[in-house]
Amino acid sequence: MTDLGFAMPDDDARALYLAILREGGWVRSVEVAAADRPALRRLVELGLLVPQLQDAAYSAVDPRAATERIGAEIRRQSARLLVEAEQLPELMGELTRAYDATPKHRNGTAGVRYLTAKEDIRHEIELLAQEFPGETMTAQPGGPRPAELLPDSLDRARRVHERGGTVRSLYEASAKLDPLTVRFAADVTPLGCTTRVLTVPFKRFLVFERTVAVIPADPGYASAAVVDDPAMVAFVADTFEQLWQHAEGVNWAALAAGSPESPVHEQVSRLLARGLTQRAIATRLGLGERTVAGHIARLREQYDAETLFQLGWQMRGDRHV
Repeated sequence: MTDLGFAMPDDDARALYLAILREGGWVRSVEVAAADRPALRRLVELGLLVPQLQDAAYSAVDPRAATERIGAEIRRQSARLLVEAEQLPELMGELTRAYDATPKHRNGTAGVRYLTAKEDIRHEIELLAQEFPGETMTAQPGGPRPAELLPDSLDRARRVHERGGTVRSLYEASAKLDPLTVRFAADVTPLGCTTRVLTVPFKRFLVFERTVAVIPADPGYASAAVVDDPAMVAFVADTFEQLWQHAEGVNWAALAAGSPESPVHEQVSRLLARGLTQRAIATRLGLGERTVAGHIARLREQYDAETLFQLGWQMRGDRHV
C-alpha cells in the first residue's frame, strides 16, 4: 500500500501473475483456486489482468500499461496534496488563532506560573513536550514509575523521537528492582531516551530545551511552578547536569532480559566490600533494608561467611580494597 492509497501487488498477487504468464498469459476463472481469489481481485484492480466475460477467463496485460496509468494517478494526487499542503496554514488559521488566544498565564508573576491541579500539571507537561521537543531533562524520584503512567510516557517518548528529540531521565536506584520500570526504560532507550539512576536524594523537576522548567511548588508535589525566566531555568538545568554526572548508567535491556547478576547486586557487593553497614547501603542505594538483606544473604552463601564482619573481610581481601 502506498501513502496515496494504491494497493501494490503483494507476494501472492505477483506469484499468481507469474503463474498465469507461464501458462500462456491467460487463465479460466474456474481454474483459479479459492485461496487465490483475493490475489486475482488485486490483479484486476491494478489492471494487470483483464476479464474476458465471453470466455469466463482473465488475460494478462503488459505491466507497463498499468505502471503508466498508476503513475499518472499518483502524480495527479501528489499535485493535489501539494496544493492542500500550501492551503493548510490558511485552513487551520482560525484554530491556531483560537489556541494562541487561550489564557496560559493563570496567575503568578512574570517568569513563573503556578499550577495547583494534577490534571493541569499533566496537561502543561504535554503542551511543553510538543512545543519544545528537542531536548528534555527529567528528574523522577520515588523509585518505580507508576504503572498507570507508563503507557502515556511511552507514547510521549515515541512522539519526541519522531520529531528528532532526546530525553535524559534520572531515577532512584530502587527503580532497577521494578520489572515494569525496567521494561519501560529498556523500551524507550532506542527512542533516544537515556536513563540513569542516582543513589542520593533529589527532587522532581523537568527542563524543556533549557527554555522552560517545571519544578515542585510544595514538598508533596501537589502543585508545580512553570518557570521561563532564563536565569532560573539555567540554574535548574545546571542542577540537572551536576546530578547527571554523578548518576550511574544502566544497561536496561540486559536488566529487562534477566541478566544473572543485576547491577543492584553488584553495587551491594561493592559497598559491602568497602565496609558499609546494611543500613548504610540501603540508604546509599535508596533501597529497603530487607532488600539489601536479601542481597547480603546471597553473598554470604557465595563466600561461605557466617557473619557480616567475616563476609566484609573476605570480600575486601578478594577485591583488594
